[in-house]
Amino acid sequence: MPQASSPIGVFDSGVGGLSVLRALLAAMPNERFVYLADSAHAPYGERGDSYVAARTHAITHYLREQHDVKAMVVACNTATAAAIHEVRSSHPTLPLVGLEPAIKPALAATKTGHIGVIGTRGTLTSAKFGKLMASLDGQARMVVQPCDGLAHAIERSVALPVPSAAGTPEPMGCSTNAPDLADATETAALCKRYITAMGAFGTAPGQMDTLVLGCTHYIFVAHELRALVGPEVQFIETGEAVARQTQRVLKAAGLLNTVEGPQPPQSANDAPGAPVTVQLLTTGPVDMLAAAAQRWLGLPAGWCQSVQVQ
Repeated sequence: MPQASSPIGVFDSGVGGLSVLRALLAAMPNERFVYLADSAHAPYGERGDSYVAARTHAITHYLREQHDVKAMVVACNTATAAAIHEVRSSHPTLPLVGLEPAIKPALAATKTGHIGVIGTRGTLTSAKFGKLMASLDGQARMVVQPCDGLAHAIERSVALPVPSAAGTPEPMGCSTNAPDLADATETAALCKRYITAMGAFGTAPGQMDTLVLGCTHYIFVAHELRALVGPEVQFIETGEAVARQTQRVLKAAGLLNTVEGPQPPQSANDAPGAPVTVQLLTTGPVDMLAAAAQRWLGLPAGWCQSVQVQ
């Protein structure tokens, strides 16, 4: 049986859920985590509910059987919408936290009463999202935009060189198959296409002053989105809220780890001899996850490994 010292499982269709893991690490430094990116089966947002549900069940079983996780964070809006109700039924003793687009926080934040929502088609056309929107009908004007291909483009762009302060790309040093710069161009083009299609952003009457990032990947292209919507538009994402809810769920179950443990390294340079507080697993290419973990969380590439989840 899992104990307070057991790890927390976190999974996403790919590397986007690292944005949630980042918030979890900040909120709960005493915890250990096992992150699984199901990159071999991504993108979830453009697959059917039955496929996503099957993958969610398989990964839940894997993390419980192989890593004895004490709780699960489904760090994927699409998987939450398609399967979390089934997982709760199949694993009634497992503390479970899912995601949904942060519409309620956006309602509290907006001043103009106009809100934009971007996400995968799987999330935004799900029955779960439909029920959420129906429950908030009339409280604000919502412009909902599916962003086909954007999450996948972000996945492919993670190993691109990081711009230095002088604007010169610096190599990541952890990917032997870095994508072509066309991947970055595609990501920027998709952001522009979908944001432009939504209408006017800003703080004037009739403009959208709040943008809900309804996919965990999207926070990693915040700079592209910011350039398109302007400096005054508020971005609403779910990482910090999910971390707070995970703390509450663990505390209620008596599984919150209060014993101070080793801290994650401050940078990838701390890797030699560093205690492993986060296991990073992927069903896809290891170099993609390693690049993303190093780029966005400063975690060592050596903490990543490939697994098969049937």
